[in-house]
Amino acid sequence: MRIAPLCHSPQHLDALARTHVQAFGELLPAWTVQQARDELATHTAPDAIPTTWLALDGADWLGSVSLLDEDDPRLGAYTPWLASLYVRPAARARRVGAALVWHCVAAAAALGVARLHLYCEPARVTYYARLGWTRLDHLPLGALQVVVMAIEPGSPHV
Repeated sequence: MRIAPLCHSPQHLDALARTHVQAFGELLPAWTVQQARDELATHTAPDAIPTTWLALDGADWLGSVSLLDEDDPRLGAYTPWLASLYVRPAARARRVGAALVWHCVAAAAALGVARLHLYCEPARVTYYARLGWTRLDHLPLGALQVVVMAIEPGSPHV
């Protein structure tokens, strides 16, 4: 497995947009595949925010993660974000998600990000806590309750 910027593998753009809408559309019910594709298409620089990376196995993609300034306008108090972590079902339980998280955290550190955020459903808190993330807030986001978590990418503990 290798991790590479989406902008270096544009052949996966359409599939990733469809997958993101299927996986995360509950948070944004009006979000379309075209909107997701248009947003992902703006991630053109691998060493800047916003960007998206893919975990690749040969020509196939296993998962993705994004680094964004804003993940949801309703969460404007926090920035920047690790967002849209997704691992395809066949690749789960192979540490693909953890590798993507660590890649994103390292990229944020290289960009000088002091604190990186994510939000997740309460059932996922333990997963991220094992990776070094701490809980900051618990709040409603649309129909869901989410937990905002943070990590300090440049910290020697990371």
